[in-house]
Amino acid sequence: EILTAIREDAAESRHLRIVRNMAEAEQALRDGKFYTFIGIEGLDVIGDDLDKLDMLYDFGARHADLTWNGANAFGTGLRGDPDRGLTELGKKAVRKIQEKGMILDTCHNNDKTFWDIIDVAVGPVIASHSDCRDMCNVPRNLTDDMLRALRATDGFAAVNSYGEFAHIEPAKRTVDELARHVAHMVEIMDIDHVGLGFDFIEFFGTEALNACSFVDGADAQLLSPTPSVIGMRDASEIPNFLEALKRVGFNEGEVKKLARDNWLNFIRRVVG
Repeated sequence: EILTAIREDAAESRHLRIVRNMAEAEQALRDGKFYTFIGIEGLDVIGDDLDKLDMLYDFGARHADLTWNGANAFGTGLRGDPDRGLTELGKKAVRKIQEKGMILDTCHNNDKTFWDIIDVAVGPVIASHSDCRDMCNVPRNLTDDMLRALRATDGFAAVNSYGEFAHIEPAKRTVDELARHVAHMVEIMDIDHVGLGFDFIEFFGTEALNACSFVDGADAQLLSPTPSVIGMRDASEIPNFLEALKRVGFNEGEVKKLARDNWLNFIRRVVG
C-alpha cells in the first residue's frame, strides 16, 4: 500500500521527482524539480524475509534503519528490551544494506543495537535525526562515544528539530539551543561529518505525538505545546535556524556545508 501511494503521489506531482542516485538528483535540479530519496524507517515491513530488501532497493530505497522504537526480526528499538540488540538476521541485514550501497541509519535503535551495528558494519554509518545526550539526556540522543564511533566509520550525524531532544525544559527548546547541539557535534566529529536532519511533525495528531514522546508519567508536564523547537515550527522557518548557527559561531561557508553540502557529499560517496 505504501509503495502504491508513493508511485501515485509522484505521478501526480508536477514539482517532485523521486531519485536513486546523485546523477538523477542533479538532473532533477537542472529540470527545475525538487527531488527526494526514499528511505525506510524500520524494516518491520519485510518481516523476516531479507530478500524483500532487494525489492525495496529496486523500487528506489537508498536508506534503511533496522528498527523504529520497538523490536523486530533484525534488532531492537528504544522501547524494546535493553539487553536485546542486533539479531543474527540483523547482522546479515547490516552487511546487505551496505553491500547494496544503501545508507545505514542507527536512529531509533537502542544502545545495544547501536553498538552491535558499529561492530558489524564495514562502511559508513549514520544517525540521521538525533541530538546530543550530553546536552539533553533522553535515549533518542547520541552519547559522545556514539558520535565518535560514527565518525570512526567515516559516517555522519544530523540534528533533529524535535523539541524533546533539544532540552529537557520546554522553554529552552529553541533554535539557539539546537544550534548548540550542532556545535557540540562538530567539536566531537569535525564539521564534515555533521548535518541537519529535521523531523517536522507539526501535522501529527495528539495520539501520534504521544507515540513519539519520550516524556511520560510524572514528567508529562514537560511536554511542549508544539513538537518542534521554538523558532522553527515547520520547514518554512528553517532560515531562523540557519541564523542561529551563525550566532553560535559558524560562518556562511560552514552553514552551507551543514545545511546541504555535507549531506550531498555523503550520499554521493555511499549511494553513488
